[in-house]
Amino acid sequence: MPQHNHVALLLAKAAQDEYVLDKMIDDAQAPIEIFGFHAQQAAEKMLKAVLVQAGVEHPFSHRLAELIDLAKDNGIDLPGELEDVRLLTPFAVEFRYDVFPGESDEDLDKARVREQLRQLRQWVESRTGMEKQGE
Repeated sequence: MPQHNHVALLLAKAAQDEYVLDKMIDDAQAPIEIFGFHAQQAAEKMLKAVLVQAGVEHPFSHRLAELIDLAKDNGIDLPGELEDVRLLTPFAVEFRYDVFPGESDEDLDKARVREQLRQLRQWVESRTGMEKQGE
């Protein structure tokens, strides 16, 4: 797949996860594990889009820290305020098949996570020159 098309596909798929987040954010009944899963997936796809745009091969991995470190190793520095997206990694697999370890659903600040993903998207779009699909 041509690089430009691959980047566009990753960002379009991330937008689908962001759509789900926007639908779930105010729903108190929405399982936090599902919200976290889609947040992790959106971040993963956006980070992979940046790597693809830079011509960096990335592993088939859900570990966001690994993707962030790979970017740094290739001269792509994620802004410091976005580093916390790495904390979403457990939602990729562990929390979907196990119990969320928090005392309550309040342990994941959905609004804060969503804002971080908006900022991540802005950064990714500025690096790749691509805008969110459907806007």
